[in-house]
Amino acid sequence: MLQEHERTVITLGILGALAAAGKVLASAEPVTLRLFVGRTLLGGAFGVSAAAILVQFPDASPLAIAGAGSALGIAGYQVFEIYLRYLRRKYGGKNK
Repeated sequence: MLQEHERTVITLGILGALAAAGKVLASAEPVTLRLFVGRTLLGGAFGVSAAAILVQFPDASPLAIAGAGSALGIAGYQVFEIYLRYLRRKYGGKNK
């Protein structure tokens, strides 16, 4: 049986992944398998990072943590993607 903190981390990962997948599906760019999987994995990873809130606020409600996980799932991958595009432009990758 999973402990409470394990369930919280799994829930945050799922919420972040679902939020990122929804963002991919709602965007105007063509959806490829690579794009979908990549953004969903990044969203899940950033959603799990919301568990860091528990370090500062150990009595935070599960709803607040889930909301933060969803927000970090979307915002986190977008910031990461913008940063990677910046690096690609700066160092001369494809599609300058």
